[in-house]
Amino acid sequence: MNQTVTGVLDLYKEATHEKNAEKFLSFHAEDVHIYDCWGSWEITGIANWSEVVKEWFSELNDGGEYLQVEFHHTKVEESDTVAFVHSDGLFAAYNEQSGEKLRQITNRFTFGMRKTEECWYITHQHSSLPIDMQNGKGMFNLK
Repeated sequence: MNQTVTGVLDLYKEATHEKNAEKFLSFHAEDVHIYDCWGSWEITGIANWSEVVKEWFSELNDGGEYLQVEFHHTKVEESDTVAFVHSDGLFAAYNEQSGEKLRQITNRFTFGMRKTEECWYITHQHSSLPIDMQNGKGMFNLK
């Protein structure tokens, strides 16, 4: 399934677009550690991450939206058992009925991955935004 590092990123995009929590969680390690831009300082473990992901996809369903995710400027360093990835993640929200683009943001992502039984799993994910020093707010649309 996720036999390459870039294959994990492809699954991320597919699962997000499909709002498929099971698929999305399938390439995350049981002991995953997340530093996300939204809400919490950190999220540890697949059970806690599962709650966040299911809520996220539920909010998209309730709003009648879907997301297109693109990764740009992706750099991969990998060995036989671990990989380090950094990329720009563009998230664009669309109305499911009309297809109209509603909004988009670009986050900076870093993924730490571990290879187990020939499959890659995200063990650490860090998403971030630069902060405007004048107003203390995240800068969402620099790219």
